[in-house]
Amino acid sequence: MTDEIWSKLVPEFYVTDIEKTLEFYIQTLGFEMKYGRPEEGFAYLDKEGAQIMVEQPDGTGHSWKTAELEQPYGRGINFQIEIADVDSLYQKLADMGYPLFMEIEEKWYRTGDTMGGNRQFLIQDPDGYLLRFFTHLGDKPFEE
Repeated sequence: MTDEIWSKLVPEFYVTDIEKTLEFYIQTLGFEMKYGRPEEGFAYLDKEGAQIMVEQPDGTGHSWKTAELEQPYGRGINFQIEIADVDSLYQKLADMGYPLFMEIEEKWYRTGDTMGGNRQFLIQDPDGYLLRFFTHLGDKPFEE
């Protein structure tokens, strides 16, 4: 890899249809393909520094499956992705009629002695991975 910024933790999602997944992440959500290995059904994607890997396992390469995959994938986890303009992405998805897991909201979370604000919404990707997009609203003191 070159001098670009690479995340120190990058989840890799197993997917059932790499083409459908790439269309969703690139065309719908605005991710950029950093590189791919089409012969392996693999791509490395980035959106404003949030990075993921997607792979359609075909049984010929490495597999780190710990159990049989069942839809929806990624049960029990959501991926928080900070973007500059959550409202524009939300509106794009709403205009497309894309099903939302959770409507957009403003939510404040206690982080020690402060409260951190997020404007956020949740969707599921074509394989059911839960994605929580947000824009940070700032911090304020925590008051009991």
